Amino acid sequence: MMKRIPKFFRNFYFITTVLFLVWMLFFDSNDFITQYQMSKKLSDLEEQKEHYLEKMEEVKQDRNELMGNPELLEKFAREKYLMKRPNEDVFIIVPKEEE
Repeated sequence: MMKRIPKFFRNFYFITTVLFLVWMLFFDSNDFITQYQMSKKLSDLEEQKEHYLEKMEEVKQDRNELMGNPELLEKFAREKYLMKRPNEDVFIIVPKEEE
């Protein structure tokens, strides 16, 4: 039976290499599947990082605009935080939800 297997495949180094590769691809803690999942997670986290960096730039730009223009700051405070002057009344109109 051993004579039917080519000599190359019976070689100790070939068998050792194949066993090593099988072990590394499927059984090791750093196997191929785990590495793929980790790289996918890394790419997702990098996309999130880019998103948050863009949002930070937008917030910085809005902050600089607000701090430089008192009228815009007052408008923002009135709309966002419902602030008012002492002699004013504020009416909040809530749109009716359609079912």
